[in-house]
Amino acid sequence: MKKYSIQKSSFVVPTTDGKLIEEHFGLATDRNSQLSIAHMVAPPGWSEPFQTPTFDEYTYIIKGKKQFIIDGETVILETGQSIKIEKNTRVQYSNPFVEPCEYIAICLPAFSIDAVNREE
Repeated sequence: MKKYSIQKSSFVVPTTDGKLIEEHFGLATDRNSQLSIAHMVAPPGWSEPFQTPTFDEYTYIIKGKKQFIIDGETVILETGQSIKIEKNTRVQYSNPFVEPCEYIAICLPAFSIDAVNREE
C-alpha cells in the first residue's frame, strides 16, 4: 500500500461571489475531515460576512493583499506573509484592493460550511 497520495485535480467549489476555490485535500475531495488545503483567488472588492469558525485557519498570501478583521482589529497581509487564526475567533475576510489576491488556505479540522458559522 502506498504511503502517499497525489492530487491531480482539485474540486472547484461553486461560489456566487466571484471567488475561486480549488480544494486539493479535504471533505469535498478525499473526504478528509482532519485537514483541508485549498488554493483561492479573491477578486477585487470581494468580502465575506463575519464568521466564527470552529477550525483553525492558516493563510499564506501568494500574490496581492487580503484584509482580515479579527475581533475588531484590521490586519492586512501582503505577498509572502501568512497568518494563523485560531478556532472560535470572530473574523471577516475581504479583498478591498484593486488587484486579485491569490492564497493558500489550510483548515484544521477540515473546512465545512457547517463549521464556519457565518453571520447573515
